[in-house]
Amino acid sequence: MAAAAPALKDATQTAPRSGARLLVSTLERLGVEVVFGYPGGAIMPVYDALTGSGLKHILVRHEQGAAFAADAYARATGKVGVCMATSGPGATNLITGIANAMMDSVPMVCITGNVSTAVMGTDAFQEIDILGVTLPIVKHSWIVRDPADIPAVIEEAFHVARSGRPGPVLVDLPKDVQVGMTGEDYGFHIPNETPDLDHAAIAAAEAMIRQATRPLLYVGGGVKIAGATTALRALAERTGIPVVSTLNALGSVRTDATGYLGMLGMHGTRAANEAVQESDLLIVLGARFDDRATGKLNEFAPHAKVIHFDIDPAEIGKLRTTHVAVIGDLKAGIEALNPGPLAIQPWAARCIDSAARHAFRYDAPGQGVYAPALLNELSHAAGDTFIAACDVGQHQMWVAQHCAFARPEAHLTSGGLGAMGYGLPAGLGAKLACPDAHVVTVSGDGSFMMNIQELATLRRYGVALKIVLLDNSSLGLVRQWQELFFEENYSEVDLSDNPDFVAVAQAFGIEAFRISRREEVTAGIARLLAAPGPCLAHVLIDPKENVWPLVPPGKNNAEMMHGDTRFEGDM
Repeated sequence: MAAAAPALKDATQTAPRSGARLLVSTLERLGVEVVFGYPGGAIMPVYDALTGSGLKHILVRHEQGAAFAADAYARATGKVGVCMATSGPGATNLITGIANAMMDSVPMVCITGNVSTAVMGTDAFQEIDILGVTLPIVKHSWIVRDPADIPAVIEEAFHVARSGRPGPVLVDLPKDVQVGMTGEDYGFHIPNETPDLDHAAIAAAEAMIRQATRPLLYVGGGVKIAGATTALRALAERTGIPVVSTLNALGSVRTDATGYLGMLGMHGTRAANEAVQESDLLIVLGARFDDRATGKLNEFAPHAKVIHFDIDPAEIGKLRTTHVAVIGDLKAGIEALNPGPLAIQPWAARCIDSAARHAFRYDAPGQGVYAPALLNELSHAAGDTFIAACDVGQHQMWVAQHCAFARPEAHLTSGGLGAMGYGLPAGLGAKLACPDAHVVTVSGDGSFMMNIQELATLRRYGVALKIVLLDNSSLGLVRQWQELFFEENYSEVDLSDNPDFVAVAQAFGIEAFRISRREEVTAGIARLLAAPGPCLAHVLIDPKENVWPLVPPGKNNAEMMHGDTRFEGDM
């Protein structure tokens, strides 16, 4: 929601400075190191003030790239991502990135310039009501009308973005406010909002867990956001309760951990989906019952009661009846949960056996590159410093299914919004945040074209991001759905007129090579990871390869298709 700038305590007197310089000095004081952005007329005073500052500004080639890069920087570091743009089209180009951060609860401060207050509402050049446009997709927003308010607003913006359930906020700065001079500085007193732990709810949850014979930990992205990874792993180890995760929680439990069954949902593992359907108690940790995770909601986990831990009260009971709710800090809640010895050994053993029996195989017939095998080998070759920044499509699901992740910050994806074009700028942001890690953008030919201009940003700053471009000359996931659910009516999915991606990357000054046969994969991965600078591996894969398993739309998670079954039903 929009709010007037607060006057939260008495102003202190300082030497007069412009609003733009107050903005820059406030960002420095808050510890901001990197800002992603693109200049324009209505934010030129801020860019003038950046010169000589301690902020590293990354000039992207499209504002959407700035928002996605800031998003990934935040996910990889746990800090607040910062991006900025000018008014009008610059501001609207941020919108997809803002919505992406909102859907996945990513802390981000988005700063936009705007026309001077004197001409607001007159359809001035490049004027748009960005506060109104972004109202449903931000956690909070401000328009600043007095330069003296800038420090307080920015400090509050950072506090709101990262507190409680994190999310993006927007600060709009009219041009006259940026150039206005002031000797006043309103500070912002950050309130202590840490809620008390609900010990009665914890005790009720422990009692319910002790009564269960088939309990299951259902882990969502909130675990990473809350910094509760260690607490979660300790809980799983001391109780022996099997674990399934959502797309955004991959890596919260190591992929190779005993009792971890994989991702649940539409492209989840058979072991995970069957365990959910058979469980008698779901212990939901920072997850929100997304439809891609639940399938047909009223048939999801039909025998299970629900214990729901979440910092956002709005998520409790929103889609599924909750029997015990533990609202508040997730890390504290998990650390406090200790139900004692449980008699669930037969259930745990059954889940572990199911995971082993239904493990993915990588001995696909043929000589062509088998994408799941390549991705599995890539993640193991990169080791525990592997970070995958995915785009959206079949490759995204293959990464989720087949890559090994040692920590949740290692898997960056547009989970809630499903925004194609996320991968390349996200990889840029992640590599700047984690320069010593093996950061790899995994993209498809459709997604890659949506922000391909950011190759120039990699080149400009020498960012050693590695790119695996899986090219099936089509919009693969749409084609798969048309094959399965629309009687093979392939409508507007053919991308066989793609450019020569190796030549395109080289034209941007990026090292690039092609992998077209299976025997080239191992050497290609080694070359990619060893490249000193940015590098692209263009991988040709079977255009007809599909992602399995798949839960058809309108079906429950037990009704998975495995490639040898046909869909029977209506779309």
